[in-house]
Amino acid sequence: MIEYRIDRRSGVSTYLQIVQQTKQALRLGLLEPGDRLPTAREVVEATAINPNTVLKAYRELEREGLVEARRGLGTFVRKSLGTAPADSPLRGELADWARRARAAGLERDDVAALFSAVLDEHFTHDRKGDET
Repeated sequence: MIEYRIDRRSGVSTYLQIVQQTKQALRLGLLEPGDRLPTAREVVEATAINPNTVLKAYRELEREGLVEARRGLGTFVRKSLGTAPADSPLRGELADWARRARAAGLERDDVAALFSAVLDEHFTHDRKGDET
C-alpha cells in the first residue's frame, strides 16, 4: 500500500502531492489495478492533513479514470500508468547518477532542473519517435 509523504514547504498543494505520488506509484508498478488506496482516515492519521484534501485528491484521480470509489469498500485502482517497474535496471543507473550529482555538490533543486532540461531535450513532442 502507498504511504503518502507531504512536503509542506514544496509550494505544491497537498491534494496535488497526493495525486502526483499516486500517479508515480502507478507508473512504477507499485500500485496495480485492483489495489486499494488508503482510506481518507488512514491518510489523515499518517500525514495530519484535512480529510477533505484527501477526498479532493481521490476525486481528481477518479475523474481521470485511474481509480474508482466503491461505496463502503474504499477507493481502488482501475488502471496502471507507464511501463517503468520500480526494479528496472535504469532505476539503478539513475540512482548512481543521483549519488554522483550529490557528491559533486549539487542540491536537489539543481538536480531536478538538470534532469528536467535533459527530459525536455529528449522527450519533446516534435521529436516523438526520434531516438537521439
